[in-house]
Amino acid sequence: MKKKSSRIWWILGGLVVLLVGGFVAAKQAGMIGKPKSTEVDFGLVKRTDITERVSASGRVQPQVEVKISPDVSGEIIGLYVNEGDPVKAGQLLCRIRPDNYESLLARARATVNQSRAQLEQSKASVAQSSARLIRAKADYERNKKLFADKVVSSADLETSEANFNVAKQEVEAANANVRAAQFNIQSAEASLRDANENLRKTTIYSPVNGTVSKLNIELGERVVGTSQMAGTEIMRIANLQNMEVRVNVNENDIVRANLGDTADIEVDSYTMAGRKFKGVVYEIANTANGLTSSSGAAAAASLSADAVTEFEVKVKILNSSYSDLLAQKDKKGYPFKPGMTASVEIITDRKMGVLAVPIAAVTTRAADSSAIDTEEIKTKSNGDVDERPATQVEKKEKPKEIVFVNVGGKASQREVKTGISDFENIEIVSGLKAGEQIISGPFIAVSKKLKDGELVVKRDPNKNKKKDEKEE
Repeated sequence: MKKKSSRIWWILGGLVVLLVGGFVAAKQAGMIGKPKSTEVDFGLVKRTDITERVSASGRVQPQVEVKISPDVSGEIIGLYVNEGDPVKAGQLLCRIRPDNYESLLARARATVNQSRAQLEQSKASVAQSSARLIRAKADYERNKKLFADKVVSSADLETSEANFNVAKQEVEAANANVRAAQFNIQSAEASLRDANENLRKTTIYSPVNGTVSKLNIELGERVVGTSQMAGTEIMRIANLQNMEVRVNVNENDIVRANLGDTADIEVDSYTMAGRKFKGVVYEIANTANGLTSSSGAAAAASLSADAVTEFEVKVKILNSSYSDLLAQKDKKGYPFKPGMTASVEIITDRKMGVLAVPIAAVTTRAADSSAIDTEEIKTKSNGDVDERPATQVEKKEKPKEIVFVNVGGKASQREVKTGISDFENIEIVSGLKAGEQIISGPFIAVSKKLKDGELVVKRDPNKNKKKDEKEE
């Protein structure tokens, strides 16, 4: 009897446990008591200032930098500057061995003198030919009279006439030789000027004021001239007082950048000092990096779908933002050196006191595919045209921008129109009012999981913090 009673109590205890467990599970599932809610973060629709920026990175470069290459080839026999030296326009930079060019100049001078002597010789020939012409003409005129008086034969007349015609041709030939000698002199003088110019080019002077930013040669090295091929770059002279940052901006952002936009510049060399500099956009490339006018179409066709298209933007660093560093240049040199890494934030737009929400609160959701396209006709998988009327063909709409608003503890989906944004907030042009409570997180809930009409509760930040620490 006692065993039977004990067994009944065990059975009753098990049933109680099952009932309690089922009750708890049903309550958590929302079948009993309050339905299950999604834990979210709340924010407010409020008015704030928004500054839209385009971020890019690049390198500091001089606005004006001249690459100097020799026009003639030879050995460097004189180098009169070092890297970092200031130079002025017209200052002697280096010399190339002139021996060969001096020999060519002497040869060109001799050729000019020879051509001038030939001209004088040709002029003497003209005088001689003219004298023979006068004599031949006199003989011809005399024989012509004698023939009329029947003193000389016709053969003597013909001979004198032939001599007269030959003398005229000799005069014309002599004059032609004079003209040829004159042309030879012009050619020889041109070669003389060329040889003189090549000799002059063995001495290289600075074309501008600036600083030797890069020196690529040493004394005794041989360099190649640029007259027939790409020559040796011997040095660069830059104006380090006017610097710029050249950055590459993504094609999605380049449409927002404009000439004259201000920019905040952070140079890595001055990051530890907490220095930021001001700049202004003064040049925007019209062609993407890597494309040229001649090969642009071919290059564009070869780009893959994943390739990033970027445009070069030049941002001038305003001298007023680092005037204190310029004052110390005599001791430390110029504050910026070509090639320094820099980050730029171009301010493309700024609005004050606009209606805004946290940027994480705005997401996109696909629209219903209920719109009708009256002009598009579907094609079946086998290639035949769909015989349904055109009005029955569905057209997909673009995704809508939405924000979830907390209405009495429920998430209410609201379509909005957005404007500019910064790293924290985004402008709301229409769809919300100031003071409304919106759902701003977590990201996975706002972007994918949350549905219209779903119950929501405020997330406990301490609970999530402990959960994150436990997962770590």
